[in-house]
Amino acid sequence: MSADLTIALLVFLASAASVWFLGTGLAKYGDALATLTGLGRLFVGSILVALATSLPELSTNISAVLLDPPNPQLAVGNVLGANMLDVFIFAMVVLLFGGRRVLRQVSPQQGYLIVLAAAMTGAAVLLGVLRLDVSVWRVGLSSMILLVIYGIGMWVVYQNRTSESSGQDDGDSVGGITLSRAWVMFGLVSVGVIVAGIALAWSTDRIAGITGVSSSTLGILAVSVVTTMPELSSTVAAMRMGAADLGVAGLFGSAVFNASILAYADPFYSGGVLVNEIEAAHIVAGCAAVGLILAALALVMGRNRIPSPVVTIGLIAMVGTWLAAAIAVGAMGAA
Repeated sequence: MSADLTIALLVFLASAASVWFLGTGLAKYGDALATLTGLGRLFVGSILVALATSLPELSTNISAVLLDPPNPQLAVGNVLGANMLDVFIFAMVVLLFGGRRVLRQVSPQQGYLIVLAAAMTGAAVLLGVLRLDVSVWRVGLSSMILLVIYGIGMWVVYQNRTSESSGQDDGDSVGGITLSRAWVMFGLVSVGVIVAGIALAWSTDRIAGITGVSSSTLGILAVSVVTTMPELSSTVAAMRMGAADLGVAGLFGSAVFNASILAYADPFYSGGVLVNEIEAAHIVAGCAAVGLILAALALVMGRNRIPSPVVTIGLIAMVGTWLAAAIAVGAMGAA
């Protein structure tokens, strides 16, 4: 193994460890903010936690298109691979923490967010296939469409949120965490996630160059695994705290924000419209993500009517679908 590859792998592993550790902090302080502000776990999860856990994707994408030469395939692959993986995490975590019992703790308002996640992911794939070559000040028309869908969708989620208040410590603190401390610590943890994401983009680009594995495949499989570690660790932490709504909202809110990252990274890409760099492997990952998100929607909305064994079978089928899609993407990258 060459020295360059060894260094790149070490940076990659260090980034992975960092984002895993930081994700737990996001859940802890995000849940405190949800209670202390009264905004509720659905809204805080879909906005604050989702934004923070998606910071690795954001920093990785911008870093990828700023590389010399730019690596747009890595950026697009990271977004679509992360969305596919977010639903895999949903299925695995729900399975491990009780299946239908966990789903029954999820509020029906989550349906709006899950529909938006499917719409944003599907729109990213469709716009990439259409390749609309129209830009205004280096921002593509496709990016503008994604941002409009995001804005309208999140407004609907906000209008249908559930508010929560806490009786703990007279509402001044939760578990010894005051509102000001929750904001400060949440911000510090988020900054740490950004730094880890930048290191991740550099190391993955180096690994792709040294090993010859296609950047689209690395983005979908390798980078997305690491950039979704904050989602995984924060979701597991939320489930352990009994905050299923926060965990689920963080996952699907992250999927929504991930798709919008293609628009935020677009002005930094000098080679045209970023979403137009979509490749066959990206389309497979995106279509698989949309299918998995819709399956999750069916389970969440039918959680009180679908028998527990059927819910379990559905979750296992989602895990199997992700594995099949990952194998297909890997085979395409190797070819």
